[in-house]
Amino acid sequence: MEAVNTPRVGAAVRRRRRALDLTLADVAERSGLSSPFLSQIENDRARPSMRSLQRIADALGTTAVQLLAASDETRTVDMVRAGDDSGLDREARVRPVVRGRHQLHALEFVGEHEADREFRHRNDELMYVADGAAEVEADGRIHRLARGDTLLLSGGVRHRWRTTEPGSRVLVVAIGDHVEVLGS
Repeated sequence: MEAVNTPRVGAAVRRRRRALDLTLADVAERSGLSSPFLSQIENDRARPSMRSLQRIADALGTTAVQLLAASDETRTVDMVRAGDDSGLDREARVRPVVRGRHQLHALEFVGEHEADREFRHRNDELMYVADGAAEVEADGRIHRLARGDTLLLSGGVRHRWRTTEPGSRVLVVAIGDHVEVLGS
């Protein structure tokens, strides 16, 4: 059997198990794998085969693909400087402020942006107005944001937004849709 080539899949397994308030013994019983083996996987001392990972995923009510997507493949410290235009979409006037594929997505919108599209994300989103002003329609209610204001939109809230002053800068930070966030 081929071992999963993700050294940190154990952290994703542990997070999911804890989010479901399950013990290692619970997962062992559900998956047919031993508690010591599951402990070794969670502590990155053993790498599961794809078959074993799927059994674990089934026991945790998810898929192997989702566990792999939620795993910490690398630890990163990455700075994006204010003048860094790599990834800048000049036409849309949007710049990613986090590079690569991570759980956290952050985009800086500069200039005029219209409320021409409605959004509804699976996970939470935070909007911060760095300069200027913005208006957000969320679940039928209008929220006016000025410089320094933030607005949290819980997962599932329908919303659209636009800037209301020239030269506005709005930072939008969201947890990626490939990451499942469990509420209580």
